[in-house]
Amino acid sequence: MQSVDVHIHGSGAVALAAALALGRLGLSVGLSAPPTRSAESRDDVRAYAQHQDVRAYALNARSVALLQSLKVWDALPADAKTAVYDMHIEGDAAGAALDFSAWQQRVDQLAWIVDAAALEAALRDAIRFAAHVRQLDGEPDAALQIVAEGHDSATRKLLGVAMPLHLHGQRAVAARLLSSQPHAGLARQWFRCPDVLALLPFDRPSPARSYGLVWSLPEARALELMAMSEAAFKLALMDATGGAAGELSLASARADWPLASGRAEAVCGPGWALLGDAAHRVHPLAGQGLNLGLADVAVLAEVIAAREPWRALGDERLLRRYARARELPTRAMLHVTDGLLELFASPTPWLRELRNHGLNLVNRLGPLKRALTARALDA
Repeated sequence: MQSVDVHIHGSGAVALAAALALGRLGLSVGLSAPPTRSAESRDDVRAYAQHQDVRAYALNARSVALLQSLKVWDALPADAKTAVYDMHIEGDAAGAALDFSAWQQRVDQLAWIVDAAALEAALRDAIRFAAHVRQLDGEPDAALQIVAEGHDSATRKLLGVAMPLHLHGQRAVAARLLSSQPHAGLARQWFRCPDVLALLPFDRPSPARSYGLVWSLPEARALELMAMSEAAFKLALMDATGGAAGELSLASARADWPLASGRAEAVCGPGWALLGDAAHRVHPLAGQGLNLGLADVAVLAEVIAAREPWRALGDERLLRRYARARELPTRAMLHVTDGLLELFASPTPWLRELRNHGLNLVNRLGPLKRALTARALDA
């Protein structure tokens, strides 16, 4: 097999975006899918089931800018990306709430909710027309190996890199929902003990009246919800949301997967680098998983574009620049998501009072809210 400059292991959004970004630098890029998952590891993607992919990504401004530069964003169908103009967060006490607004932040939108399958299809279409990128069936010689296979990466394991995980004892339940009321670009989230529920405004399958559900719960309760009839699940959902988003009904199969967080013990070495979930895994409560992965892509491309002419692509000193640039943002996001989860999962009365007062306090502090929103827009 012919050699390439860069060999990318993976087939998801991060791997495809990395192939496009590095191909634009004039590098020859070979792209290969990861090995088939073992039977023991399939449970974490169980239920993107019955041929329905119910995943939805919340993308920030930095991620959208990258996709625009790759000529992918405008190729997405109009109903596959929905703007979030406002966000309403409730605690587990009456009146505890936090609100964010694009108008207050002086931006066009806080985020975009994007259909995962549509995004990956648009990226694959772009790959077809990328002159420097080709699909591979084997293992070519390459100056740089990029591993973007997801958190269960076989290639990362072959490199001898461990990724210790903190298991949360929770599962995420996801689905597409229809509502009796228009969503008006408002994302809703409930932080409670012991669950976190998010309704992401969406335009599929019904424009202006759809939501993506991501509901993080203790494992036993999540499995109960997965086993319920549609009617029983709807009752549980309406009880959890209190009708705030209108009458909700299922518009898809339900999906569930276990939740954990962690960071690879090393994200680069001589001739290789890890990107996306192969490098770090975060709880979905902040919706930052893909944003972190696409930021990895952008930073690695910037580091490679700025390298000295004499420095090889696989030079470990070069790749350490990427690792240093990404260490603080990924560690910070891990600490924030794990900290929020622990804070809201605790039934301790004084912690319950603290977290709910904290929501109201932040809601009244305009400068702090603006700083938090700005950080999320460019995470």
